[in-house]
Amino acid sequence: MNRTIFAGIIPSLVVAAACSSVRAGEPTRSEERSMHEGRPPVAVSVAPVIVGSVTETVDVVGSLSPKYAADVKSEVSGTVAAVYVTEWVPVRAGARLAQLNTAENDAALEAIKAGEAQARVAETRARREYDRALQLKQYGLITPQAVDDARSALEASEATAAAAHAQVRTAEARLAKSFITSPMDGVIATRGVNVGDRVENMGSGAPMFRIVDNRLLDLTVSVPSVHLGAVRVGQPLAFTVDAIPGRTFTGTVMFINPAVDEASRAAKVVAEVRNAGDVLKGGLFARGRIVVSNKADVLQVPRAALLNWNITGATAEVFVVRDGKVDKRPVRTGQVAGPAVTIFAGLVSGDQVVTRGGFALKAGDRVTVAGEGM
Repeated sequence: MNRTIFAGIIPSLVVAAACSSVRAGEPTRSEERSMHEGRPPVAVSVAPVIVGSVTETVDVVGSLSPKYAADVKSEVSGTVAAVYVTEWVPVRAGARLAQLNTAENDAALEAIKAGEAQARVAETRARREYDRALQLKQYGLITPQAVDDARSALEASEATAAAAHAQVRTAEARLAKSFITSPMDGVIATRGVNVGDRVENMGSGAPMFRIVDNRLLDLTVSVPSVHLGAVRVGQPLAFTVDAIPGRTFTGTVMFINPAVDEASRAAKVVAEVRNAGDVLKGGLFARGRIVVSNKADVLQVPRAALLNWNITGATAEVFVVRDGKVDKRPVRTGQVAGPAVTIFAGLVSGDQVVTRGGFALKAGDRVTVAGEGM
């Protein structure tokens, strides 16, 4: 009796254990293999992992301005008597732009020159008296005191003549300031005076002229602080302007501001642009990219091949086709270059990655290649 009960319990325990090992509704591993093998192959498009070069850039926006410009003011007060140039006219350094009324300065210069002439006459007379005193001294006909007095008179007259000559030079320099000249080669961007206008000396009033030299421009852009570590002096900057569609211009990074703006968390970077043909103008808005590096022999795949792409974390997954089946691999992503993405880890050159048809794939599924393309 007891043996019969024990024998009946054993088969029951085996059946219960077998049932508990598989949850209701879940296929066993053998069943999963059968399901995979029984499913028809999935048609997919693939593309090879290629080796190429990548140019890393930093996108920037900014504005152009002339590298050299000057606001011309008068060094003396006066009334404008003549204006020799108009706006948008090229000028050379030293060219006359305008002239102030010089009547008062002319009269003052004549008076000072007359005083200089009198000082020269007095100097000549004193020299003649000193020479005569030296001759008389040879014959003992004059006292040493008289000779010293003649020498002192000559020295005093020479000093007076020198002071008069200095006054003449000062008056001539003041008269020359009545002629407003260009301090540099460039183009008249603004003309702010007309004949009859009263101008004051430097430091007050608006400039008479503004001269710009557009042959060399500065492109000032803002670079976010997160990208500043990659920016270096000497790197190229390619940019476009809305005013000239279809053309790309280039410059060279020349200055990086050592301070970051607290509000925008960006720093000013200045690139020098050679304006061949005077095509560009100061004040134009520009969009560009600073080329921070060029990397060769890097792996690239199409964007369409990436699954679960975390751009911030630089991670993604791809399906790799091998022997008619797919394998799901994690990869580490890098720079995006048009339709391609750089892959730093997870693939090798020549791997075939799925670009279309992978939305319903699972690792181990059989596939048939329907097309290839980047």
